[in-house]
Amino acid sequence: MRSSASDSLPNRRDFLALAGVSAAAVALGSGVPAAARTGGDRVPPDPFRLGVASGDPEPTSVVLWTRLAPDALAPDGHGGMPGRAVDVHYEVAEDERFSRVVRRGRAVATAELAHSVHPEVEGLRPGREYFYRFRAGGEISPAGRTRTAPGPRERVDRLSFATASCQAWYHGHFTAYRHLAEEDLDLVFFLGDYIYEYAINSGNLWRHGVELGPAHDATVRTLEQYRLRYSLFKTDPHLRRAHARAPWVSTWDDHEVQNNYADAHSQYGISIEDFERQRAVAYRAYYENMPLRRSSIPDGPDMRLYRRLAWGRLADVHVLDTRQYRDDFPEDSGAGGEHTDPDRSILGERQERWLTEGLRRSGATWNVLAQQVVMAQIDRDTGPGRTFSMDQWDGFTANRDRLFDAVRRFGIDNLVVLTGDIHRHVAAELKADFTDPDSATIGTELVASSVGSDGDGAPTDRYTELWLSNPHVRFYDGRRGYVLATMTPERLTSEFKVVDHVERDDTAAVSTVARFVTEAGRPGLKREA
Repeated sequence: MRSSASDSLPNRRDFLALAGVSAAAVALGSGVPAAARTGGDRVPPDPFRLGVASGDPEPTSVVLWTRLAPDALAPDGHGGMPGRAVDVHYEVAEDERFSRVVRRGRAVATAELAHSVHPEVEGLRPGREYFYRFRAGGEISPAGRTRTAPGPRERVDRLSFATASCQAWYHGHFTAYRHLAEEDLDLVFFLGDYIYEYAINSGNLWRHGVELGPAHDATVRTLEQYRLRYSLFKTDPHLRRAHARAPWVSTWDDHEVQNNYADAHSQYGISIEDFERQRAVAYRAYYENMPLRRSSIPDGPDMRLYRRLAWGRLADVHVLDTRQYRDDFPEDSGAGGEHTDPDRSILGERQERWLTEGLRRSGATWNVLAQQVVMAQIDRDTGPGRTFSMDQWDGFTANRDRLFDAVRRFGIDNLVVLTGDIHRHVAAELKADFTDPDSATIGTELVASSVGSDGDGAPTDRYTELWLSNPHVRFYDGRRGYVLATMTPERLTSEFKVVDHVERDDTAAVSTVARFVTEAGRPGLKREA
């Protein structure tokens, strides 16, 4: 396979001086010994306006997150914080009243990381619910709820999770999160496009009842602009509540940097060198604003985001990054075009090997791929011709073939692919041969619609016929929402949740528009409602 464009840059480590994060800042933000001298206790009032979060649970640990921002929408992106470091204390308890505190600690919020902290709390019990909160100076944060993963050999009866993606704040209220936060969840999978980089102005500000200053009417390119954009999106109370409700397992797609980018290739005429600088600051802001472990700390324009999560013997979750390492867009999107080149990869050679080895070693009942773009083949020509989107796995057919070959070779009977990106709900069956509707079904793909992107949406739209003309696509709906899933050793039940409007307010009720069951050992979709 080809090496990535970024691998060809001999001086890419020079970006560390521009956008790297020092080891000291990472260590301080992850937690410090009790006796260490670090920051001070003085902090402006109400510093927890961006909320709290947790993520990436392991059997005995979880990462916590907050970012101090008393003036969250300060145009300079610093959230109203002074340049000095601030001590942030945290505690983890077995009960909501914090009468049974089991862990206490301290991290240091530095200006270098936008006054965010990412303490990794160790020594917890497997498969347990916990509550956490932070203190900075005399200010106490809202409390969050989190959960550790079950032990690696533990038989698990149930995993409840939701998937969400594509939250263009300016297109509508985050009503989907209002309802998601009421669900009884073990995990939330966020599948990309946490922010959008476009300038926000009267042409795209469809969310009623809000006004923005001129700092937001600019295409996001600098570190300060990315920080401000995350702050803006996190001002939504329903997003903050969803973060506080359950641990998140997050990955990105393109808009966290720039629409449709491919590795070091911008689709907007930016040179590789300049785009790598932009990618470096975008990745840094992503880390600053998400509940991620030290293993995902950015190194200039690189950030290791693919990783694995085990949920006892029930599920192995492989979190993928289909954006950072992919080959650039081909010229020809037709049936036999460049996208069929066997050297093309959407994952990159190293991540492909990692995923293949993970599938080979897995002994879990279910294997879940938490990723960004649609994996099922989608012929976008409803007539006799055939054409495909080069931004999805259809642009990398050899990579998909290699993955499906590994699934069959290693006896992966229960493959579930979780996807976002397209702002529509879709349920599809993954076929051994997409050109033959009667070929074996080897997996199930659940595509979550957007939280806000594209505004209200509708049950049917101009893409309905296109998607449903592919026989392995079993369901399509164009409204906003999320997917709620319950996994047991016997079956996966997936419910597609929708709200009817998001633009005018956040009061829309939620409903289940479709429910499917996938039986263990029998890949595919059986519709129940």
